[in-house]
Amino acid sequence: MAIAKSAELRVGRIMEFLSRWMAYSGGAVLVGIAMTTVVSIIGRALSGYGLAPVKGDFEIVEMGCAVAVFAFMPWCQFKRGHVTVDIFITRLPERIQALLGFIGDVFLTGAAFIILWRLWLGFGEKFPFGSDAIRSVFGMGSKPFFAESTYELEVPLWIPFGMCLIGAAFFLVVAIYTMWRSFNWVLDGKEQRV
Repeated sequence: MAIAKSAELRVGRIMEFLSRWMAYSGGAVLVGIAMTTVVSIIGRALSGYGLAPVKGDFEIVEMGCAVAVFAFMPWCQFKRGHVTVDIFITRLPERIQALLGFIGDVFLTGAAFIILWRLWLGFGEKFPFGSDAIRSVFGMGSKPFFAESTYELEVPLWIPFGMCLIGAAFFLVVAIYTMWRSFNWVLDGKEQRV
């Protein structure tokens, strides 16, 4: 009774693979942040011996955390890792549980769309390239008068915005897939384990 069940399973394997590797990349970013922090702390502690903290360490941590969070979101959505309250729901019939899961996935897809939309607008405000006509077609607004960059390292802000945008776009794609998957679970009458 499910809608294109074999296609859903094939797409699901692709989504799982890509989401997993995006989460691994987010983990690698967090490891890099941790190593940068350790080196910076050691540099501060041993500054009397000619060492120094990592220049712009707080900027690296700030940008890296944002990129890592957006890299983790697709995997969290695919695995249904978002916070839920199951005390009441577990006592309901399985089809109702599946329906409530579908409703949750619909709301999360809406949230993913809003996150992507707002991040796109923020990216457009920071991205200093492109003609006015092209920027208008893509809804990026006018070019900024001054290309913003971080204070200490002078990293253009459009770069971390763009990296977060990749994760947010894939989060929306995975959220749309999970809506399809959970709708099929409603039709089947029972949620499956992921």
